Order: sequence, then C-alpha cells, then structure tokens
Amino acid sequence: MYVVCKEHVELAIDRFLDEFEDAPDVVNLADTKFAAWDPPPQCEEKGCTQHAEFLVV
Repeated sequence: MYVVCKEHVELAIDRFLDEFEDAPDVVNLADTKFAAWDPPPQCEEKGCTQHAEFLVV
C-alpha cells in the first residue's frame, strides 16, 4: 500500500506491480473516507512534502 501525491502515483503503481505482480487499485483520497484509518497528510515518497492524494493498493 502506498499513499502518494499526484506526481508520484505512477512510481507507486510501478512498485506495486513489481512487488505483487498484479494491477493495483488507485483510490482518490478526496473521494473516500475510511472508518478505522486516517491516511498520512503528505506523500510517503522519500523527500516529498506534497499533500497525499492517492492510495495505491
């Protein structure tokens, strides 16, 4: 699972494909709320400080 900004979504998809050898689901965090989980406020890509916009799972 990767929580990333718009700039890093393609990189997260590539990583997911490499790791799981299956296509991920990409969820827009602005359109989805989770009952038991709050997504991190910023992109998890190293050195990135942009707002997290997508969940790649």
